[in-house]
Amino acid sequence: MRTDIFARLDREPEPPKIETPRMSRHRIALFGGTLAFYLAIVLAVLVSSWLVALDWKVMLFRPYQQWPELHAFLDYYVVLGQRGPTAVMVASWLGWRSWRQHTLRPLLTLGTSLLLLNLSVGAVKLGLGRLGPHYATQIGSAELFAGGDIFPSGHTANAVVTWGILAYLATTPRARRYLSALSAFVSLGVGLTTVYIGTHWLSDVLLGWAAGLLILLALPWFEPLITRTEAWILAVREQWRARRRLRESVPSAPVTPEPVLLPRTPGGGANPGTAAREAASRGPAPGTAGHTGTAARARAHPVRAERTPPASAGTRRPPHAERPPRGSAGPARPVAGGPVAP
Repeated sequence: MRTDIFARLDREPEPPKIETPRMSRHRIALFGGTLAFYLAIVLAVLVSSWLVALDWKVMLFRPYQQWPELHAFLDYYVVLGQRGPTAVMVASWLGWRSWRQHTLRPLLTLGTSLLLLNLSVGAVKLGLGRLGPHYATQIGSAELFAGGDIFPSGHTANAVVTWGILAYLATTPRARRYLSALSAFVSLGVGLTTVYIGTHWLSDVLLGWAAGLLILLALPWFEPLITRTEAWILAVREQWRARRRLRESVPSAPVTPEPVLLPRTPGGGANPGTAAREAASRGPAPGTAGHTGTAARARAHPVRAERTPPASAGTRRPPHAERPPRGSAGPARPVAGGPVAP
């Protein structure tokens, strides 16, 4: 048994018994409070309240001009909120965890959270159609229903969900506390960075934080669906493996041996017995199907060679009364059409 630090990287012999989060009263209370905050932000922007005025003040302050030395660093830092790079990094880590712990739950939980994020945040973005600070047309306006897709902030919501899922899937309370603090720091920094570079209003970031937190708080409601999906995938995998083992266990069809050419006799001709066996194995030649029986009878009863009849002293038939015997000279026959000799 290994006792070094690399032993923690080995694959576990069996899936660990991890208690899945449940919708406790504390979580339900947090979900209700976050939902109320979410709706309050949307209402404040719809009625162009003081929050919209604060958005314009921050935008006109132009933080990227006040602290230009931070611009280069924050351009890279904001990537921690982009959907593609963060999903690849977190999916790689959770994929290794799935292999190590013999379970698909980490990957399925990440997929479920990203799907909920796309549906909820994307629907509000397209429904409200708010323009960003760089495309604003009227000072003091909320810039709603103008064909934009900036409200709520997708970078901020994605940072909350992607990095918060690591804390949600933590196996120990201590790891959950540390990862929760880390994900909160990263998502807070990503949201403020979008305000700094002028791509989002401050209210966009507030709504993005609330949208991501709502998804993390609602994940326990989807745990039964994740469990059923994992069981179905594993059952399909076992069926596929069973079919593959069955195909490997079935013996292959026998191979027909190729005909062997036999050597000829030294005299140049083929051995008669060998030629007969080869002819019998080849079967009748094309066009001789009707003479099969005749050939068989000929092989069974070979034809006798004709013998020369022995010379006889005389004929066996009695002489004809009116015909002279052979060899005797008779009267000459008249030639047709000529004169008759006297």
